[in-house]
Amino acid sequence: MSEVLRVGNASGFYGDRFSAWREMLDGGELDVLTGDYLAELTMLILGRDRMRDPGLGYAKTFLRQLEGCLGAAHDRGVRLVTNAGGLNPAGLAAAIRALADRLGLSVRVGYVEGDALARPDALTANAYLGAFGIAACLDAGADVVVTGRVTDASLVVGPAIARFGWGRDDLDALAGATVAGHLIECGAQVTGGNFSFFTELPDGGHRPGFPIAEIHPDGSSVLTKHAGTGGAVTVETVTAQLLYEVGEPAYLGPDVVTRLDTVVLGQDGPDRVRVSGVRGTPPPGTLKVGVNNLGGFRNSMTFVLCGLDIPAKAALVRAQLAEAVGEEGLEFTLARTDHPDAADTEAASALLHVHLRDGDRTRAGRAFSAAAVELALASYPGCTLTTLPGDATPYGVFTADAVPQEAVAHVAVLPDGTRVPIAPPTVTGLAGPPVPHPASTGGPSLHPTRRAPLGELVGARSGDKGGDANLGVWARTDATWAWLRGWLTVERLAELLPETAPLAVQRHELPNLRAVNFVIQGLLGAGVAASTRFDPQAKALGELLRAQVVDLPAHLAAGPAPTVGEVRP
Repeated sequence: MSEVLRVGNASGFYGDRFSAWREMLDGGELDVLTGDYLAELTMLILGRDRMRDPGLGYAKTFLRQLEGCLGAAHDRGVRLVTNAGGLNPAGLAAAIRALADRLGLSVRVGYVEGDALARPDALTANAYLGAFGIAACLDAGADVVVTGRVTDASLVVGPAIARFGWGRDDLDALAGATVAGHLIECGAQVTGGNFSFFTELPDGGHRPGFPIAEIHPDGSSVLTKHAGTGGAVTVETVTAQLLYEVGEPAYLGPDVVTRLDTVVLGQDGPDRVRVSGVRGTPPPGTLKVGVNNLGGFRNSMTFVLCGLDIPAKAALVRAQLAEAVGEEGLEFTLARTDHPDAADTEAASALLHVHLRDGDRTRAGRAFSAAAVELALASYPGCTLTTLPGDATPYGVFTADAVPQEAVAHVAVLPDGTRVPIAPPTVTGLAGPPVPHPASTGGPSLHPTRRAPLGELVGARSGDKGGDANLGVWARTDATWAWLRGWLTVERLAELLPETAPLAVQRHELPNLRAVNFVIQGLLGAGVAASTRFDPQAKALGELLRAQVVDLPAHLAAGPAPTVGEVRP
């Protein structure tokens, strides 16, 4: 048996590329193929599915994908691990067995449960389980392992535990595999998808392939992809994903606290990035719990405001709608997309987005949208809307909680039906102090400067965690990092992105990655399911920052970062 475990990923979210499972199985050698389907919003969607039909609650797309490739996986000995079980892993496991029987295949299916918590006041409440239940199913010979809410990285850590026989005290190895899992769990996002410098990719970012982590017995790994697939795997594409949806350098997990400030990246050849040096400390004594509740109902209408007097036109609509339906729950966002002296209507127009949230479905429904349409001939000159009147839709509110690890009944259900309790870790702790690095040097620059977009010198990746947003920014060269770490402070971020100014912002440096990560608390309100923001998951926040025109040191040149043969200190 090879000492390298090749784990691929074929799904980063519920709705990812449908053909990816088949592409990964046909593209080259794999030991394990994983698929991540769960996000905070997904759990809400599955909760509503389960309300309509108690037999649902899992990602139905996965079954359709599996129908076309279960036989190929079985013939090639590739084991499948997925969290597509959602709120009903037992139901999905049974559906997979039925599919295998229909296809004439002998497939052993195990599943992991225990994440669902009894919260009568919640639509869904699920603890984020670790990887040892997955490993137990694989140790028992499972060809397919289905889970509910485990951490995304656990889909990769579990197979590594089963292959290498790690125990709970193998903290550095567990941490290394956690980094590998975090890197591939978002699919093509580590192979060039959503990459700041996509124009530099060999295919311009047209169709990036899905990733593979080659995991070694010590937990180190090499990130790569199948030969001939699009995109690229470079130190920068890996850095971008490593910064995605993280907070403190101490990355908390149910099995280990992973020190992101110890990660060392190095180019290991074309489309190969070596990940090493990762250190782990004992996990916390609690598990994160994601809770979804129905928050009420909402509706939206968008007015087109063309030409002159844009603010006055918006003010008139606001007053008219408030008079018609009442001020409570109304939100107005004026997007100044208009240009002066424009050649066509679209270029001369701004958009006024109007949202209404209310516990009363009737008020948020036709009462609101009809009131907006009724203004068509009785409001500002040129009044028109881009939306048709419609009914309100329910929205959810996400909150995070915590429970003691021992309070959760983590269970692996083996292919023969045996139920194996997974004991919680016996040694837990708090995150240790940051790894020491040379201090940043603040203060004004003494070099000549030039006015240009910040994104000429740095990349960024941003995302959501409940109501918070994270914004990771990395420098492309050592010289740029020497400037960036002293220049991009919390105060500077507030100047560049004014909406962050009134919020609590945490700033964390990751010198091995030449990066700084901001956690912006409360930017997304009650989370994506409740948000009326134009960018409800903060996916574009990093690109907004990169587009800001600032005073860049004139001696720092824009251009690709050196990666071939590079090893970070």
